[in-house]
Amino acid sequence: MEGPRGPGTMPYRGETMPGLFDKILIATDGSKYTQSAIRKGIEIARAYHSKVYALYVIDTRALITANGMPAPQNIFAILEDEGRYAVRQVKDAAGGVDVETHVLAGHPSSVIVRFAEEHDVSLIVTGTLGKSGIEQLLLGSVADSVLRHAPCPVLVVKSA
Repeated sequence: MEGPRGPGTMPYRGETMPGLFDKILIATDGSKYTQSAIRKGIEIARAYHSKVYALYVIDTRALITANGMPAPQNIFAILEDEGRYAVRQVKDAAGGVDVETHVLAGHPSSVIVRFAEEHDVSLIVTGTLGKSGIEQLLLGSVADSVLRHAPCPVLVVKSA
């Protein structure tokens, strides 16, 4: 690895490595559990002068009612508004960092991975609820799935 001081060196504290994390994807669900991930993602973006993509994914599985029929259209609009609010939180926290916001729909982990591939993202930052055992087995984990399928490094930040 080549650092600012020559081949094979790492930066001193406070130095940056331009190009290391050119594009950072911060995946948020708008909950309090992702606030630590947002802060850490912005901190890294500031240190590396990175562009940030703030992404909220409307989980389309939540749009199927108990009888298997699609939920009313107004439910989608409500979730879309929640998504816009969630990515706006990232932009508001950025303090001068270049942030581009996106609200997409689909299976969250698949959409996050696909977005990272399509935008040549160099780091994905996401939060976790810290689920374990039977809860994780039953509910699955977006962070775990992203970690296993991402085309780039993934930083999973536990909630404070």
